[in-house]
Amino acid sequence: MELAILRDKIGYHGVSLALATVLTGAALMLANHLTLPAIAQAAEDDLKASLVQVLPEGMADNNLLADTVSIDGLGGKPVTVYRGRKAGVYSAAVFQHRARGYAGDIVILVGLNAEGVVQGVRVLKHAETPGLGDKIEVAKSPWVHAFEGKALGTARWGVKKDGGEFDQFAGATITPRTVVKTVKEALEFYAAHRTEIAGEKP
Repeated sequence: MELAILRDKIGYHGVSLALATVLTGAALMLANHLTLPAIAQAAEDDLKASLVQVLPEGMADNNLLADTVSIDGLGGKPVTVYRGRKAGVYSAAVFQHRARGYAGDIVILVGLNAEGVVQGVRVLKHAETPGLGDKIEVAKSPWVHAFEGKALGTARWGVKKDGGEFDQFAGATITPRTVVKTVKEALEFYAAHRTEIAGEKP
Protein backbone atom coordinates (compact mmCIF):
# COMPACT_ATOMS: atom_id res chain seq x y z
CA MET A 1 0.00 0.00 0.00
CA GLU A 2 2.81 2.40 0.92
CA LEU A 3 4.54 1.58 -2.41
CA ALA A 4 1.38 2.42 -4.32
CA ILE A 5 1.17 5.77 -2.52
CA LEU A 6 4.87 6.43 -3.23
CA ARG A 7 4.36 5.76 -6.94
CA ASP A 8 1.66 8.41 -7.04
CA LYS A 9 4.07 11.07 -5.82
CA ILE A 10 5.87 13.22 -8.42
CA GLY A 11 9.28 12.76 -6.81
CA TYR A 12 9.19 9.00 -7.32
CA HIS A 13 9.03 9.36 -11.09
CA GLY A 14 11.92 11.84 -11.14
CA VAL A 15 14.12 9.58 -9.05
CA SER A 16 13.25 6.57 -11.21
CA LEU A 17 14.10 8.46 -14.38
CA ALA A 18 17.38 9.75 -12.93
CA LEU A 19 18.36 6.24 -11.79
CA ALA A 20 17.58 4.78 -15.22
CA THR A 21 19.63 7.55 -16.89
CA VAL A 22 22.60 6.95 -14.61
CA LEU A 23 22.51 3.18 -15.18
CA THR A 24 22.21 3.60 -18.96
CA GLY A 25 25.06 6.12 -19.03
CA ALA A 26 27.26 3.82 -16.96
CA ALA A 27 26.53 0.90 -19.29
CA LEU A 28 27.41 3.00 -22.36
CA MET A 29 30.64 4.23 -20.77
CA LEU A 30 31.63 0.67 -19.89
CA ALA A 31 30.87 -0.58 -23.40
CA ASN A 32 32.85 2.30 -24.90
CA HIS A 33 35.80 1.61 -22.60
CA LEU A 34 35.80 -2.09 -23.46
CA THR A 35 35.67 -1.50 -27.23
CA LEU A 36 38.29 1.30 -27.43
CA PRO A 37 41.30 -1.06 -27.75
CA ALA A 38 39.62 -3.02 -30.55
CA ILE A 39 38.66 0.19 -32.39
CA ALA A 40 42.19 1.58 -32.03
CA GLN A 41 43.69 -1.68 -33.28
CA ALA A 42 41.34 -1.75 -36.28
CA ALA A 43 42.28 1.85 -37.16
CA GLU A 44 45.98 0.99 -36.90
CA ASP A 45 45.53 -2.09 -39.10
CA ASP A 46 43.68 -0.01 -41.72
CA LEU A 47 46.44 2.59 -41.71
CA LYS A 48 49.15 -0.06 -42.06
CA ALA A 49 47.28 -1.58 -45.01
CA SER A 50 47.02 1.83 -46.68
CA LEU A 51 50.72 2.61 -46.16
CA VAL A 52 51.72 -0.69 -47.73
CA GLN A 53 49.58 0.03 -50.80
CA VAL A 54 51.56 3.16 -51.74
CA LEU A 55 55.06 1.75 -51.23
CA PRO A 56 56.56 -1.15 -53.20
CA GLU A 57 57.38 -4.27 -51.22
CA GLY A 58 60.91 -4.14 -49.85
CA MET A 59 61.27 -0.37 -50.00
CA ALA A 60 61.15 -0.08 -46.20
CA ASP A 61 61.83 -2.62 -43.47
CA ASN A 62 60.94 -0.50 -40.44
CA ASN A 63 57.60 0.13 -38.72
CA LEU A 64 56.38 3.29 -40.46
CA LEU A 65 53.80 3.93 -37.73
CA ALA A 66 56.63 4.25 -35.20
CA ASP A 67 58.78 6.59 -37.33
CA THR A 68 56.91 9.83 -37.97
CA VAL A 69 57.50 13.54 -38.08
CA SER A 70 54.90 16.34 -37.93
CA ILE A 71 55.43 19.29 -40.26
CA ASP A 72 53.27 22.37 -40.83
CA GLY A 73 51.52 22.10 -44.18
CA LEU A 74 49.23 24.40 -46.13
CA GLY A 75 47.34 26.74 -43.83
CA GLY A 76 49.60 25.84 -40.93
CA LYS A 77 47.87 22.51 -40.36
CA PRO A 78 50.29 19.78 -39.22
CA VAL A 79 51.01 16.96 -41.64
CA THR A 80 52.08 13.60 -40.22
CA VAL A 81 54.75 12.06 -42.43
CA TYR A 82 55.47 8.34 -42.06
CA ARG A 83 59.12 7.64 -42.82
CA GLY A 84 60.40 4.46 -44.40
CA ARG A 85 63.90 3.15 -43.78
CA LYS A 86 65.86 0.36 -45.38
CA ALA A 87 68.59 -1.09 -43.16
CA GLY A 88 68.36 2.10 -41.11
CA VAL A 89 68.76 4.45 -44.08
CA TYR A 90 65.92 6.86 -44.96
CA SER A 91 64.19 5.55 -48.10
CA ALA A 92 60.59 6.74 -48.34
CA ALA A 93 57.86 9.06 -47.09
CA VAL A 94 54.10 8.58 -46.91
CA PHE A 95 51.58 11.28 -46.00
CA GLN A 96 48.09 12.58 -46.66
CA HIS A 97 47.08 15.66 -48.58
CA ARG A 98 43.64 17.04 -49.44
CA ALA A 99 41.93 19.47 -51.77
CA ARG A 100 38.38 20.49 -52.59
CA GLY A 101 36.82 18.37 -55.33
CA TYR A 102 33.46 18.64 -57.11
CA ALA A 103 31.36 17.46 -54.16
CA GLY A 104 33.68 17.83 -51.17
CA ASP A 105 37.22 17.25 -50.00
CA ILE A 106 39.31 14.60 -51.72
CA VAL A 107 41.88 13.06 -49.38
CA ILE A 108 44.82 11.20 -50.89
CA LEU A 109 47.66 9.16 -49.48
CA VAL A 110 50.90 9.48 -51.44
CA GLY A 111 54.05 7.40 -51.13
CA LEU A 112 57.37 8.79 -52.38
CA ASN A 113 60.90 7.45 -52.47
CA ALA A 114 63.72 9.49 -50.94
CA GLU A 115 64.21 11.40 -54.22
CA GLY A 116 60.57 12.48 -54.37
CA VAL A 117 59.40 10.08 -57.06
CA VAL A 118 55.82 8.84 -56.66
CA GLN A 119 55.60 5.19 -55.68
CA GLY A 120 51.86 5.05 -55.20
CA VAL A 121 48.71 7.12 -54.70
CA ARG A 122 45.44 6.09 -53.10
CA VAL A 123 42.27 8.10 -52.57
CA LEU A 124 41.21 7.63 -48.95
CA LYS A 125 38.09 9.77 -48.93
CA HIS A 126 35.86 11.57 -51.41
CA ALA A 127 32.24 12.42 -52.14
CA GLU A 128 32.44 12.50 -55.93
CA THR A 129 29.61 11.39 -58.22
CA PRO A 130 29.21 7.58 -58.37
CA GLY A 131 29.87 6.25 -61.86
CA LEU A 132 31.80 9.38 -62.88
CA GLY A 133 34.13 10.89 -60.32
CA ASP A 134 34.58 7.69 -58.33
CA LYS A 135 36.98 6.38 -60.98
CA ILE A 136 39.69 7.89 -58.78
CA GLU A 137 39.23 4.84 -56.53
CA VAL A 138 41.70 2.08 -57.33
CA ALA A 139 38.91 -0.47 -56.90
CA LYS A 140 36.92 1.18 -59.72
CA SER A 141 39.71 2.10 -62.15
CA PRO A 142 43.51 1.82 -62.56
CA TRP A 143 43.64 5.60 -63.20
CA VAL A 144 45.63 6.49 -60.04
CA HIS A 145 48.46 4.18 -61.13
CA ALA A 146 49.35 6.80 -63.77
CA PHE A 147 51.13 8.81 -61.06
CA GLU A 148 53.63 6.06 -60.29
CA GLY A 149 57.16 6.92 -61.35
CA LYS A 150 56.34 10.60 -61.76
CA ALA A 151 58.19 13.48 -60.08
CA LEU A 152 57.86 17.26 -60.11
CA GLY A 153 60.16 17.77 -63.08
CA THR A 154 59.30 14.66 -65.05
CA ALA A 155 55.59 15.11 -65.79
CA ARG A 156 53.17 17.63 -67.26
CA TRP A 157 51.02 18.18 -64.19
CA GLY A 158 47.53 18.58 -65.56
CA VAL A 159 44.79 16.66 -67.32
CA LYS A 160 45.05 16.38 -71.10
CA LYS A 161 42.27 18.93 -71.55
CA ASP A 162 44.56 21.47 -69.84
CA GLY A 163 47.69 20.45 -71.73
CA GLY A 164 48.82 17.93 -69.13
CA GLU A 165 49.45 14.22 -69.53
CA PHE A 166 46.80 12.68 -67.26
CA ASP A 167 43.48 11.40 -68.57
CA GLN A 168 40.26 13.12 -67.59
CA PHE A 169 36.89 11.39 -67.18
CA ALA A 170 34.03 12.04 -69.58
CA GLY A 171 31.60 14.31 -67.76
CA ALA A 172 33.77 14.63 -64.66
CA THR A 173 36.87 16.66 -65.48
CA ILE A 174 36.87 18.52 -62.15
CA THR A 175 37.57 15.36 -60.16
CA PRO A 176 40.72 14.13 -61.95
CA ARG A 177 41.91 17.74 -62.28
CA THR A 178 41.68 18.07 -58.48
CA VAL A 179 43.53 14.81 -57.85
CA VAL A 180 46.36 15.77 -60.24
CA LYS A 181 46.62 19.15 -58.49
CA THR A 182 46.62 17.46 -55.08
CA VAL A 183 49.40 15.02 -56.00
CA LYS A 184 51.48 17.87 -57.42
CA GLU A 185 50.98 19.90 -54.23
CA ALA A 186 52.06 16.87 -52.20
CA LEU A 187 55.28 16.67 -54.24
CA GLU A 188 55.88 20.38 -53.74
CA PHE A 189 55.36 19.96 -50.00
CA TYR A 190 57.89 17.12 -49.96
CA ALA A 191 60.43 19.10 -51.99
CA ALA A 192 60.13 22.04 -49.59
CA HIS A 193 60.56 19.89 -46.47
CA ARG A 194 62.67 16.96 -47.64
CA THR A 195 65.63 17.75 -45.36
CA GLU A 196 63.36 17.97 -42.34
CA ILE A 197 61.44 14.80 -43.28
CA ALA A 198 64.62 12.83 -43.84
CA GLY A 199 66.07 14.06 -40.56
CA GLU A 200 69.14 15.44 -42.31
CA LYS A 201 71.07 18.47 -41.15
CA PRO A 202 70.58 21.48 -43.48
